[in-house]
Amino acid sequence: MNRNSQKGIGGLALMVLLFLGGVVFSMGMKLFSPYTTHETVKSVVQSVSVDPTELAKPNAEIRRDIERRFTINQVKLPDRDSLQIIQNESELTFLLDYEVRVPMFFNIDAVVMFKEEFKATKP
Repeated sequence: MNRNSQKGIGGLALMVLLFLGGVVFSMGMKLFSPYTTHETVKSVVQSVSVDPTELAKPNAEIRRDIERRFTINQVKLPDRDSLQIIQNESELTFLLDYEVRVPMFFNIDAVVMFKEEFKATKP
């Protein structure tokens, strides 16, 4: 091969690569927020599920304390039914089940679904 036939990436190919990179970066940034919010929600519910003083309280007080922690961390669930507290004789079950719709481009949305279950033994 001679030096004249060796060429790098063309201008159009470079523009297409930059455009695709921008689209992927934009999608990543839009999806980052729901995942970080979910990790915060998950850590709050997990910390309550291992705290014996919280587990001794009635369900209404546990929910109120969880909502206070959400307020402190500046997060909220899409609706009140996203977190269910089920109390049996010997254990509490925290069901976290919700989805977040993230607008991507024009009329295209991404739906991110979260489902977690935490079990705790009552003291």
